[in-house]
Amino acid sequence: MAKNIVISNSLPHEAIRLIPGDFSLDYNDSDAPLSKAELISRLKGRSGLICHIISTIDDEVLAAAPTLKVVANVAVGYNNIDVAAAKRREVIVTNTPDVLTETTADFAWALLMATARRVVEADRYARSGQWKAWKWDLLWGADVHGKTLGIVGFGRIGRAVARRARGFDMRILYHDAVRVDAAVERELAATATDLETLLREADFVTLHVNLTPDTRHLIGERTLRLMRKSAILVNAARGPIVDEAMLARALREGWIAGAGLDVFEEEPKIHAGLVPLQNVVLAPHIASASRDTRIAMATLAVRNCVAVLEGKPPLTPVA
Repeated sequence: MAKNIVISNSLPHEAIRLIPGDFSLDYNDSDAPLSKAELISRLKGRSGLICHIISTIDDEVLAAAPTLKVVANVAVGYNNIDVAAAKRREVIVTNTPDVLTETTADFAWALLMATARRVVEADRYARSGQWKAWKWDLLWGADVHGKTLGIVGFGRIGRAVARRARGFDMRILYHDAVRVDAAVERELAATATDLETLLREADFVTLHVNLTPDTRHLIGERTLRLMRKSAILVNAARGPIVDEAMLARALREGWIAGAGLDVFEEEPKIHAGLVPLQNVVLAPHIASASRDTRIAMATLAVRNCVAVLEGKPPLTPVA
């Protein structure tokens, strides 16, 4: 099998140096995404592609790259890749699960806490010079301990979020297409329920589902209106799971109290209705952005690509 790879965007040196010396490499050392035309051009005659979530690998790209054998995505999500088209063309698709679980769960909690306790507002207030004296009712937020946490999507990251909630003595509800083992539920003190019940009862709702046709705009007008007026929504999964226009309206009109968002429908564009609101914390898709985790993600992607091109099974193929 030919051993030539395209890396569509910047990767850390620790990952690139794992590529064997007998491989040829076309490396785009930039954070800017390649245009579709340029990506297709670079893939001609190539057998491997290592890409980020910002690269769209659709049927047109795959059709133009008949020698391609593997697409290694540097992300746990893979909605940027037409997996069905890849399968038809016998192209293996891999992702990077596990290595970002704990870091992403940490950041979901960072968003939850920052929103609940109005940390970003407080930072702006302190820096602005408005703070002249201690005030009894200054920037009151919401308690987290002892409240109800609703986790939508109870895979690796959702369960990691639940583990952290135990330290806050929270009641944990979860909703998932597949119920976890009873032993896991006991370990995490988590109760399975339907989505509507979860939304009605949770003080905090955090999203950890994959983006699929069924989950696109899972959180929209109907589901937002089910939530408590005091509730806070956190999304560190994929942007299109939430209807941003409806979320902006919900926050503006007080259907819910706040939101913490790391992902958006049309990244890097953020819905204009969200930007001026004080009751939403906005982050630029950095839930996995710790040094250790990003290096681990890149390293796993490289190892997947190399394994396939050496005739070995991929480490973490997409099912």
